Amino acid sequence: MFARTRNRPIRNFCMSRHANSHLEQRKPVQLPRLPVPDLSKTLTKYLASLEPLLQEESLRTGVPYAQAYAFRAKWAEEFSHGVGKVCQERLKALDRASPNNWLDDNFWLKSYLDWRAPLVLNSNWWMIFCDDQHGSVPSAEPGFTNWQLRRTAWLTHRILELKDKIDNQEVYPDTSRTGIWFRESVYKIFNVCRIPRQISDTLSSPPPPDDILSQYVTVIANNWFYALRVYTRRFELIPASEILERMAAIARDAFVRGQGPMIGALSADDRDIWAKNLSHLLSLNPQNEKIHQAIVRSLFSVTLDSQTHALSESEAKSRSTSPVASTSQSQVSLDAHLHSVRSVPSNVSNRFFDKPITLIVDPSGQAGVMGEHSPCDALVPSMVGEYAVVQCVPDDFGVDTNVNAQAEAKDVDPQTRTEGDDWYRLDWITDSHVLSECVEAKKRAELVIADSDNSVLWFEDYGGDWIKSVGLSPDVFIQLAMQLAWFRTHPNENRFTATYETALTRLFHKGRTETIRTLTTDSRRWVLGMEDASMSPQAKHSLLFRAHRTHTTLTREAMTGRGIDRHLFGLRNMLTAKEQSGVNSDNQSNNSSGSGTGIELFTDPLFMKSADWRLSTSGLSAGLLFKGTGFGARCEDGYGINYLAGPSMIKFGIESKFSHHNTSTEGFKRAIVGALRDMHVLCVEVGVSDVRSKL
Repeated sequence: MFARTRNRPIRNFCMSRHANSHLEQRKPVQLPRLPVPDLSKTLTKYLASLEPLLQEESLRTGVPYAQAYAFRAKWAEEFSHGVGKVCQERLKALDRASPNNWLDDNFWLKSYLDWRAPLVLNSNWWMIFCDDQHGSVPSAEPGFTNWQLRRTAWLTHRILELKDKIDNQEVYPDTSRTGIWFRESVYKIFNVCRIPRQISDTLSSPPPPDDILSQYVTVIANNWFYALRVYTRRFELIPASEILERMAAIARDAFVRGQGPMIGALSADDRDIWAKNLSHLLSLNPQNEKIHQAIVRSLFSVTLDSQTHALSESEAKSRSTSPVASTSQSQVSLDAHLHSVRSVPSNVSNRFFDKPITLIVDPSGQAGVMGEHSPCDALVPSMVGEYAVVQCVPDDFGVDTNVNAQAEAKDVDPQTRTEGDDWYRLDWITDSHVLSECVEAKKRAELVIADSDNSVLWFEDYGGDWIKSVGLSPDVFIQLAMQLAWFRTHPNENRFTATYETALTRLFHKGRTETIRTLTTDSRRWVLGMEDASMSPQAKHSLLFRAHRTHTTLTREAMTGRGIDRHLFGLRNMLTAKEQSGVNSDNQSNNSSGSGTGIELFTDPLFMKSADWRLSTSGLSAGLLFKGTGFGARCEDGYGINYLAGPSMIKFGIESKFSHHNTSTEGFKRAIVGALRDMHVLCVEVGVSDVRSKL
């Protein structure tokens, strides 16, 4: 998205005073409300999404496709005239009573906050930045380095600089649709935090503007927590040099103290367990409530790792011999950096996973961000990250900063520091129970991490520019490549699987996401055609373009509030307890005769299978400033795949589970590379002239 610069103004973001004064004369754009989709159209699209699964079921079971489809069509018809019609009216009434829209005010956030799985490798996303122009500086000994602190302070200042520009309408003004969407979204990652609760978590509300705690960032170093003030009492952002000076003082203090209690590991635990442990922790002393509030209300968190993570010998060997290893970047160093930001056993206690964005920098200066997913989607922090990293650290910035264990003479005794100072300790009061739970939480987190088969793939044969040159969308092209890769890695069973792709509904007020169901009748037909040696290249190419058109239509519908998954989700949530008991009834789940109410739409096993996202995928930007990105697989026998379609390269971040015999990240990487190369051969073989005739 942005060209890398050395301390030059960023044209993409900066605006002149004349432009800014012109904005003041324009009215803010009002985004429309997210609509409640038409019920009959949703059901028609839903039935269409079942077709490829029904075709596979027919081959597997022998039940005629037409018969199986007729049952679903009957249930959809009964639903539209029965309980579905009632639920649709309830949903419309809820929308009228909702300040923003029916989905985000009531259901969507709850779907995240009800999930009890640990945030690490489940809800949280991660991104690794490209190295600064100065590169990374290996650190032989554990501890903090001058270069680490320089880059941390600079990136921290850049993030806050962007926030100030947004506050002042210098960038992303509210006179454009993109500006409105980004402003609404980006404020959800600052000064807020997920808070564990039994059964369902909550999100904190932003503190009032004059709250002194809102002027700090939380810094974690050697497991110790600190508050670092980044604004003056007049709410002015302090210079990067002052942030560096305060960061260095914190690093010196943390280094002298050694490793602190592993409180951060508690936030990596099962949400109910973390809720219980936090409740106990807060009950020990009022000081702990103050500490937690300081973290919750802080702008964001910053983590200083004291070690640069390295892969184990076996991990390194497997990557160095991989046939799909990156040629321009060490695969070993790529994955080591990715894992470090995602979290590894050595640093999982040096995190607070509940914050929506955490900047992480290791002693070598390698940096990235990790964050909790519920407040907003990863595109927003990725845009913040791009702004932070696009401008390199100045050559002379902080080169003389002292980071050794000897405190400087001007350092104030840390024990006398308190709220309102430029930095102060956030030292939890603990007991034996808390310390024991920290150990157990870390063990459980280590098991989750150990099961993660996570790697970056840099596909360097071609990128988005070539794909567009043959008349295809890079996003759709990549999605179809993943369909082909799945088929080739599952030759015997589950040859096709329900696939989730994220679509943003940012055209609407408070819009977030919708699902694009990538698996379609046309994508299935194209995949089968690619594996049919008797089919001509021209026929395969025609199937490719047909699948491309279908996917493009689904994308457009999802982005304009006409998707189906959020609507079906809302309709199901409109069922009463009595109606819901019918959905959960095992007796009804296999009822093929139909009771006439339409509830069979939800009790049908295929309803769940059609949303069993073994392929959970999402694309971000071109990713020129990221080495890689990632999020966890949604299903234990599936993959979580994030991709960055650059002009000349495509980067994939792929996560699966070692514990499941049907998945292998390395195997899927090979399959993606093979699919992309075969698609290239196909398009070249058919020729550009044939492509133009299809446009």
